[in-house]
Amino acid sequence: MNLHLEQLVNTLRERFGDAVEDVVDFRDDVIVTVHRDIIVEAATLLRDNPECPFPLCEDVFGIDAFTEKKRFEVNYRFFSLEKNERVHLKVRVDEDDAVVPSITDVFPCAGWYEREAWDMIGVTFSGHPDLRRIYMPEDYEYFPLRKDFPLMGVSGSIPLPKRG
Repeated sequence: MNLHLEQLVNTLRERFGDAVEDVVDFRDDVIVTVHRDIIVEAATLLRDNPECPFPLCEDVFGIDAFTEKKRFEVNYRFFSLEKNERVHLKVRVDEDDAVVPSITDVFPCAGWYEREAWDMIGVTFSGHPDLRRIYMPEDYEYFPLRKDFPLMGVSGSIPLPKRG
């Protein structure tokens, strides 16, 4: 981990304490797992960091870890144009309480990514200004990227085009 990222991780730990749950340095990317309650503040700190700002939210995506506890992950990838560096924030939530605060007030572009994560995995983003399906029909009851979703889909769940 380079000096800028190490300082950033130290700042996150000093400011948020135990809400910074884990830090992993992997192939020049730093992955910081944080509690969902601080995700908005952590994203704001990254964006506004005077030493090394991360003004670009490159991606937000959901992962189904398919574990009994903390089944779902929401991963955020930020990029520093100034330093050509990336940092990732990760939030893990249980299946029965899969709600994460939206970061759209900090990074408006995250709105599309959060919609996709909700549509495909089923993690709800509280405070999102327009949380609705982006790929699947509005009345669709399933989340296709969950690991327990049937490989061939749910028979009869959506109308398919007729073969000609």
